[in-house]
Amino acid sequence: MRYCLLLLLCALPLHANNLIDQQLPDFYQQLIPQQHYPLSWQPKHFNDIQQWRTKGRAALREALLWPDEPVDFAAKLLKAEARDGYSAQLWSVQLTKQSRVQLMLLQPDNTAPAPAVLLLHDHGARFDIGKEKWIQPFATDVRLPSAQQWADKYFSTNFIGDALAKQGYLVLAADTFGWSDRGPIEYDAQQAVAGNMFMFGRSLAGMAAYEDLQLVEYLKQLPQADSSRLAVLGFSMGAFRAWQLAALTDDIKAGVAVAWLNSYQHLLMPGNNILKGQSAFYMLHPGLAAKLDIPDIAALAAPKAMLFINGGKDNLMPQAGVEQAYQQLATVWQAHGAPDKLTTMLYPQYGHEFNAEQQQQVFSWLATQLALPASD
Repeated sequence: MRYCLLLLLCALPLHANNLIDQQLPDFYQQLIPQQHYPLSWQPKHFNDIQQWRTKGRAALREALLWPDEPVDFAAKLLKAEARDGYSAQLWSVQLTKQSRVQLMLLQPDNTAPAPAVLLLHDHGARFDIGKEKWIQPFATDVRLPSAQQWADKYFSTNFIGDALAKQGYLVLAADTFGWSDRGPIEYDAQQAVAGNMFMFGRSLAGMAAYEDLQLVEYLKQLPQADSSRLAVLGFSMGAFRAWQLAALTDDIKAGVAVAWLNSYQHLLMPGNNILKGQSAFYMLHPGLAAKLDIPDIAALAAPKAMLFINGGKDNLMPQAGVEQAYQQLATVWQAHGAPDKLTTMLYPQYGHEFNAEQQQQVFSWLATQLALPASD
């Protein structure tokens, strides 16, 4: 019942926003469990933490509404460019039976198999760039100015992927459906796609999550990748996808999520993006919110190494919800006997960003987790 009501709210037309703000504050409380979600980690409800993880992960995988569909990646190199100690490569890859996509790969000049980082881009209401938000486009790419504007706004002018490649990582980034070479597909069109998928028993969130799983499959089979040292890094919507991916597969050994973590209790409020439909459908799995809260899903990544970073001035992620989520994560990593594998950071002075200070923290943390010498 709770999830049916949530779907009703998501389906309200945009002109109903004032109605929501005026009439539904008490109604929202009916959507939020007063004590716990049925599959939240509670020692009294599960025999042990592994049993909980197995059951929760199965619920998450089932909620994707997307069956495993092995494909021949049939990768083709489209373009390459030499850079400082590494090369930038554009590949065409059959990612799923439905989608052939273009990937950016940054490969260190060193020929030894390298630890690899999968970068998952944000939403940001900017659809002309996707993978280019992380990786500097080719010198002749018309999207270079847009990508630099994005780096200036959110990343202290830096292209994170290129910084990682200079440190010796193999780096991979792709467009989520709707961005860059796979777009633009903007708000109303996103909601229309999501609605059509629901009619056929699929979901936009499930498609995005399954494609992320396929990116891991592609990355780990590359001869230049050390498949025992794979990490994922995401910002904003990409952070949601990063901890979700770490929860879904043990092929990911370490994960970093910057600026997307909270609880439904603090997000199910009038005016919040998660209730507006449109782009929210990239993060709404049918039925899952009736079983697991947001931090419960992220905690399924335990006991692997995870780093969560959030800003206290982030208007999209209420600080009280971040703190609540961090507490729930801590209980799960503690139950696994691996509290040292969880790092949670809340910068009270920062907003929705991934700035130079935070980047250096991530670089140092990744170097420790993947046994790579730290960057200066």
